[in-house]
Amino acid sequence: MPADATPAAIARDLFRKAERAALATLAEGGSSYASLVLVAEAKDGAPVLLISDLAEHAKNLSRDPRGSLLIDGTAALADPLTGPRMTLMGHLAKSGDPDLKARFVARHPSAATYAGFKDFATWRMEVERAHLVEGFGQIYWIEGADFRATKS
Repeated sequence: MPADATPAAIARDLFRKAERAALATLAEGGSSYASLVLVAEAKDGAPVLLISDLAEHAKNLSRDPRGSLLIDGTAALADPLTGPRMTLMGHLAKSGDPDLKARFVARHPSAATYAGFKDFATWRMEVERAHLVEGFGQIYWIEGADFRATKS
């Protein structure tokens, strides 16, 4: 990433490199619920998930479509708090677009074994805001339109 890259470009790059995320949804009763998910990217940069209707997070999203994805880019660091991470916030909705499922399976080939099961569906996130932390003192709020408009 060039030294003069904008926070939105850095956020997009971090997301493109991610294979997994923590998905936070609202459970029945209003408490938060976090789970590990695999992520892929739609052509327009939107996050895409492939999840089972039987999963707790899918049930939560069916009741309330608000969710967030924590993207962690700190795996190789001795001190993770010095590295990049980001929370994407928005609404998720099921999508019957076969291109989204194909993009997900291309990113995660092992998903081909269950992608055709009746209870699995692709979910697309409309990012409303992103909170990027590149390390100590490097913290940015990014509007969804800026996150989506980033070309890198």
